[in-house]
Amino acid sequence: MLAVGLALVSALAYGTSDYIGGVLSKTRSSWTVALVAQLVSALVTAALALVFAGSPTGADFGWAAAGGVGEAVGIAALYRGLARGRMGIVAPISGIGATLVPVVVGVATGDQPSVTAWIGIALAFPAVYLIPRAPGSASDGSTSDGVVTGTVAGLGFGAQFAFVGQIGDGSGFLPLALLWLVSAATIAVVATLLRQPWIPRRDGRLGPVLAFGPISAVAVASFLLATREGLFTVVSVIAALYPAVTVAMAAAVLRERIGRLQAVGLLLAAATVVLVTVGR
Repeated sequence: MLAVGLALVSALAYGTSDYIGGVLSKTRSSWTVALVAQLVSALVTAALALVFAGSPTGADFGWAAAGGVGEAVGIAALYRGLARGRMGIVAPISGIGATLVPVVVGVATGDQPSVTAWIGIALAFPAVYLIPRAPGSASDGSTSDGVVTGTVAGLGFGAQFAFVGQIGDGSGFLPLALLWLVSAATIAVVATLLRQPWIPRRDGRLGPVLAFGPISAVAVASFLLATREGLFTVVSVIAALYPAVTVAMAAAVLRERIGRLQAVGLLLAAATVVLVTVGR
């Protein structure tokens, strides 16, 4: 039960940070938003590491560094997509890859969920497919761009989940600080190669970015703790339901309308949480 609770906290934090990051990216460079958020998350996680000491190995740092690259790819693609398209399209599509990759890795490494949990896992896939079925979302340029960026983001986040899940139980939080630093460095390199603005400017526009950075740190830290308490496959599926939070916030704050198919997807997401909790 603790693992499920921590995974839900991770999903809530992921979804909230994605919503805020997407909103901020509409008026700022998405690369700058992503970079600053990663650096703030690194500082927060390093502070946690000082309080909750661990004994990380070289392998733990290696997995964390690989996870940082996945995080960078995922967050850069997601923020770009959220800034240019409907949140109700980009965020849920990213959940497909974020769900599929960890499930494959979990099963390959020996996870054996119960039959009930498997039913919940199976429901997660139509959930993350139906949630982006936004009403009136014709196949225009915005929708196409959202599908592409959402897919890239999902693969990046899925890889991050898979790599973080390999970090040892006694490692503490220091490897996660490295994850965020590698992510920030990767974002800077990719943005430079693509000739996109990423250098933060002291113009008073970064205050909100600094404020939401810790939420991202909570998301990954909660996910790491959840993997230590329960099956990686189950924990990953619950955490990967974060798009439901983003869509709900977009509907509540930005008044993006939730269609019937999206509502069905959200109900399936809720069923997923219930079934994997009962069958954990």
